[in-house]
Amino acid sequence: MLGARPSSETDPHAGRRGWFGRLLDSDVAWSFFTTPAAMISAFIALSMIAASFLAPWIAPTDPFDPASISLWDGKLPPSFVEGGDERFLLGTDDQGRDVLSTILYGGRLSILVGLAAVCLGMTLGVALGVIAGYLGGAWDAVIMRIADVQLTIPGILTAILINGIARSALPPESRDALAVYVVIFAIGLTDWPQFARVTRGAALVEAQKEYVQAARVIGLPSWLIMLRHVLPNVLRPVLVLATIGLALAIIAEATLSFLGQGIPPTTPSLGTLIRVGNDFLFSGLWWITLFPAIALVVLVFAVNLLGDWMRDALNPKLR
Repeated sequence: MLGARPSSETDPHAGRRGWFGRLLDSDVAWSFFTTPAAMISAFIALSMIAASFLAPWIAPTDPFDPASISLWDGKLPPSFVEGGDERFLLGTDDQGRDVLSTILYGGRLSILVGLAAVCLGMTLGVALGVIAGYLGGAWDAVIMRIADVQLTIPGILTAILINGIARSALPPESRDALAVYVVIFAIGLTDWPQFARVTRGAALVEAQKEYVQAARVIGLPSWLIMLRHVLPNVLRPVLVLATIGLALAIIAEATLSFLGQGIPPTTPSLGTLIRVGNDFLFSGLWWITLFPAIALVVLVFAVNLLGDWMRDALNPKLR
């Protein structure tokens, strides 16, 4: 324990503070700044995300530009290893692409896929969870039984199934161009049951509270009560689940790409980089797969630690 949070009720300037000042004075901010693991994980995650999105400006080379790639530079070891080239800090792959640059560009794609998949799964799961928890009856039975059936199947197998069906429905010439959207769709549809179950439990509690009963008495329609009153009060656990779900979605994208069911090898993501490097692992070219794998592990570990802190900080029973 680091001690109790200092009170600000006697601060004469508290009422004149803006929203940023109130945020810094909140219990969540105090918990964040007194938890070293949360600060370190947030710094690592935000740094990696920022570096990925700034890849066009900070990456040594552009792996998508054929003019900046030379096959003569292929399979070079890292610069700190004997035989390395100082131009390539982490070495090059079989095509002569700088590994550091491919990690930056690939990390951006993996993060975007993870964020989009989580948003899709969260939107679908929260909507169905609020409907099931508030309306109950047949709505609850049908939605939750579908969620229970899907949860009995391993998530990666569900994603592979959805990905395969979606790819087979697309014309062959457009499959690679739409591969990113197919992966997002597959992971998003895999993740919605977790959001639905958490939201349903919170909606069941909120539906019995007095303010919801009062809204019913004055004749507000059910959809308006769910949207205006129930939904804002069930988002706290959903945000925690979404943070942890981001890490799982990034892992799911990497797994699909590693198995050849996700993003094409010509489009660098952390999963495709690990897959390509795995083909050369036993040839002594360990750096092609090791550094992307380290980047993936560090990013997922940092996001998971941040999610664990959010779960504790936003849970009033633990304060």
